[in-house]
Amino acid sequence: MDDLKSSAPWKRPMPEGQFAFLRDIVGAPSPIGLEAAMTFGVIEPAVRKFLPKGWAIRKFRGSASLVVDSAPAARDAFSVMLIGHADKIRLQVRSVGEDGKVWLNSDSFLPSTLVGQEAILFSEDPAAPGEWRVLEGATIEAVGAVHFADPDLREGRKGITAPMLYLELHTHGADGRKQVERMGIKAGDPVLLARKVRRGVAPDTFSGAYLDNGLGCFVVAEALRLVAESGGLRNVRILGAMAAYEEVGRLGSRVLAQELRPDAVVAIDVAHDFKAAPGVADKRFPPNAMGEGFTLAAGAITSAWLNSLIARVAQEQAIPMQWKVAGKDTGTDAMAAVLASIDAAAASLGFPIRNMHTVSETGHTGDVLAAIHVLVAMLRALDGMHEGRGARPDDLREGHPRLDRARPISPSGSA
Repeated sequence: MDDLKSSAPWKRPMPEGQFAFLRDIVGAPSPIGLEAAMTFGVIEPAVRKFLPKGWAIRKFRGSASLVVDSAPAARDAFSVMLIGHADKIRLQVRSVGEDGKVWLNSDSFLPSTLVGQEAILFSEDPAAPGEWRVLEGATIEAVGAVHFADPDLREGRKGITAPMLYLELHTHGADGRKQVERMGIKAGDPVLLARKVRRGVAPDTFSGAYLDNGLGCFVVAEALRLVAESGGLRNVRILGAMAAYEEVGRLGSRVLAQELRPDAVVAIDVAHDFKAAPGVADKRFPPNAMGEGFTLAAGAITSAWLNSLIARVAQEQAIPMQWKVAGKDTGTDAMAAVLASIDAAAASLGFPIRNMHTVSETGHTGDVLAAIHVLVAMLRALDGMHEGRGARPDDLREGHPRLDRARPISPSGSA
């Protein structure tokens, strides 16, 4: 562990091979409900390259979620589920107009950020259900041209609204709707933004669409790889989860928690760079910032015992960390166990990004690497507890802080 502290990989540029894996995960076409391109197409082959003997990959009936199980036979071992979510927010076809405009819903996007963006549409073949096609080169539009906008919109007094959005397929001539219908495009077809991840302008930055939350899956996969390549763990069972349906209510991860019943759940998801966010200074957000380390949420249903362990190993290894505030809900898959009525401790890790839910989400590789290494350090700490015999569920049951035993805070800073 001392070697990790001295080498501090989060302070160095992410190696190109590792960045390519990140780019492949984030770039996989995996809209909500259709996540297999990421889970089965990118992550599973990568995991199988390092999968130790005795580890297993679990798949599920209701979704393309995937769980890497480090000890499938050790049902009584202390288990930790690490959760990234594989689904991307997407637009959907609402209807096709007489002129061939493909009207869209905006889902969780800010409508004004979508105008002019290139998009990719996926559609099931009406003549061969189960076979999917892809249409590239279309753009998302709203008003056609500035000249057609009313004065309030042209002068910035009001903005683009969701009902204005449509996909421009460049159809022309008579029967625009029939031209589109002949392609088999229909209501419900998913649409993704066409922007690949690439290195940013400033050192160690990167930008593109859908960092939320291919990055979480990348962190889980890389943490699994590092544990596997170092010989695995003796006492702790890791459940590396790539969940479906997060963007529509964290509906996938709660199924995984119900199925596998972990002792602890750690969600890995993006967070906001509040320090760089425009126009929010009066809201007094915590000064979480890109490039300053991973975030750890305090509040909601997060476990004080688990948070303390993560904070302690981060301190011991000099891994940069920032506290994030959560109210009644973490907003991440850390809620999986309580939503599934499972008794498990929970933590929520992240990394600050800018421009969330846009085509130009921006992050820092150092924050992502810090999250990977703090997870590995946390797992090793759990594995080494009780003189090398590993953590026990009773550590969680009996480890809740007793504020009635809290020591006074001294003005000098020492308790």
